[in-house]
Formats: sequence, C-alpha cells, structure tokens
Amino acid sequence: MLFRLLQRFVGPRSWATPTVVIVFVFFTSWPLMALFESADSELVRPANYWWWFLVTTSTVGYGDFYPETTGGHTVGVYVIVGGIATLTTLFTHLATKLETARGKRMSGTATLHVSGHVLMLGYHSGRSERILDELLADGRHPVVLAAWDEVDRNPVPDRGIGFVRGDVSTDEVLRRAGVQRARSVLIDAHDDNEALAIAVTVDHVSPELAPVVALRDMSRAEHLRYVNSSIRCVQWHTPQMITEELLDPGITQVYAELVTHGGGEHLLVPAARLARTGDLRRVPGRSGQALRRNGTGRTHPERPVGQPGMGNPATRGQHAVLHRQATGLPGQDRPRDPRGGEGVTTSLRPLPAVGAALPARRNPSSNDPLLRS
Repeated sequence: MLFRLLQRFVGPRSWATPTVVIVFVFFTSWPLMALFESADSELVRPANYWWWFLVTTSTVGYGDFYPETTGGHTVGVYVIVGGIATLTTLFTHLATKLETARGKRMSGTATLHVSGHVLMLGYHSGRSERILDELLADGRHPVVLAAWDEVDRNPVPDRGIGFVRGDVSTDEVLRRAGVQRARSVLIDAHDDNEALAIAVTVDHVSPELAPVVALRDMSRAEHLRYVNSSIRCVQWHTPQMITEELLDPGITQVYAELVTHGGGEHLLVPAARLARTGDLRRVPGRSGQALRRNGTGRTHPERPVGQPGMGNPATRGQHAVLHRQATGLPGQDRPRDPRGGEGVTTSLRPLPAVGAALPARRNPSSNDPLLRS
C-alpha cells in the first residue's frame, strides 16, 4: 500500500521512491524500538541504531546489536521487510535505466559524449564494415557510425563503436554524433548530391573540420570545395585509400603526385610481376636507375632484371608505377621495332607501403641491386 501511494505521488520510475521508503522505515522503527526495548539497551542509542538499521536492511545481520524483546523482534522484521522492498525497488530501477540506455545506444537515439573520434556518415553493408575494421585496427581513435533511418539498429554491435541513427544531413543528428568534437569525418553518402548536402551541414556545424568525401564522380570535387576548400575528395571505390586519408590527411595527394610525376600515362602494377616478364633492362633514370622495355623482348645482357617465370628479389612484394610515354598522338603512327614491338618506354619506380612515409634518397653505393650504378 505504501509503495502504491508513493508511486502515485512521486512516480513509478523516480529515484525518490526507494529513498522515501527507507527514510520512512528508519524514522518509524526507531521510536518503536525504543518503546519496546529497555531504557538502558545499547541498541536504541543514536550512535548504534543507525548501524544496526543499515546492516539489518541490507540483510547482512552483523550481530553486534540485536533486540531482546518480542516487540523489538517484531520491529526488526518490519525493518528487514522495508529494507528488502527498498533494495528491490532500487535495483529494479537501476536495471531499467541501464537497459533503457543500452536500447538507446543500439537504436541510435542517444546523444554520444565522445571526442577526438573518427565519424563515419553513411552506412553501406559490407563496405562500411571493411572501413571500420581498418580504422579499429589502427587503434588510435574511437569510431562513431551515423546511419540513415533505414538502419534501425546498430549493424555492428560487436565492434564496440558509437552509433547514431537519423537523417545525417541534419545538424541535430550530427550534433548527437559529436561532429563538433570529431577529429575527422568521412562522408559516405548514397550519391554525390547527397554527399554535397551533408558537406554543407558539416561545414555549418563545425567549419574547422576538413571532411573526407567519397565521390563516384570526381568532377564533383570542385563543387564540394565551394563549400570548404579543405575538403578532401577520394574515389568511392577505393575504401583503403579512404581509410588512409582519414588517419593520415594528405596521403591521397602524395599518391596522386607519385603517379602523375613527369606526365604521361601511369599504371600501378606489382613490380615483381613486371620483372618476371623478362623484357625489361636497366637504363639511367631521373633518380638513379630505371627499367626500360626496348621492344625486343630481351633484357640488358650485363644487368638482368629477372628471368622468365622468376621474380626479382629486389622487387618482390613492391609496387611500381608503369609510365608509358607515347611517341605519337592517338591516330598517328608510332615507331615500332623490327620484331613488331610497340615504341614505348616504361620506367619502374617502387612505391612505399600504404600509410608509410616517403623514402629518402638512398645511397647509390647501397647493396640494393636496383640502385647500383
């Protein structure tokens, strides 16, 4: 009856309910205990009663103080029942709060209190998991995923990331995801038009950020830079490069300069695969040595690069830029060797591993066979 009255006036989910109950039991049991116990009883003294009340309501029953009369025992039962009811109400209320908070996190309706994180705006099944795994493997920054309403629950609950759901082009959702405290932001939208709309909102909420935008049409990069000149645009179909740009800003520009240095057409190919063809030979290059295909199918007689079917240990596991400089414009005749080989020149330059710093100029006297002069 007491609990029903309290729930009606205080509220069934209020922290005040167990507090009011335990205070009521304490101040009603003490006079009753003093009434039934003898005047010289150690139990009813103020310095001792609160201790007895605490250990009794918690059902510990330490035993240093206890009532000796029948009336005192009855009051003790009243205190025990009040304590059990209070603890039950308290723990039930606590469990409800925890479950509600967990449900909000899973459904993406909670406001996250995180900073220095990487924020992913947009979710694509399979693709987003790959990016998330690479970000989490780096381990330097927490990750938050903000998805559209169509994703009703956290799609990766086992990753231990923050999750927010809603229209990611609105400032309300971005603020719940903590965009104003984020270290970096990835905009991975359904299409480039939506990416532009999200970029406008991100710039409005946090203009100091330089978002990474995954674009399907790189010609739209100019439009995005009207919003923020610091926006970094990456091809949508290169998730690994997107991850690198999020963790190490500017890495895509480094790669772009590597593959466009010197003009011409460049292709990224495995160096060991190129060496196994057996049609490359060493010639002087801008930075020491290069590999040139002479169109005859023969390698340099003094410095072979590789044998057919064998990989060169110096280039195994590396990548290279294959640079093709055409000797004529499309539609014009190109010089050809007597055996019908195309008149092209290829230069082989090793690239660093993804995320690694650019190598410094190496000593020409190094033991590396590719760098010997």
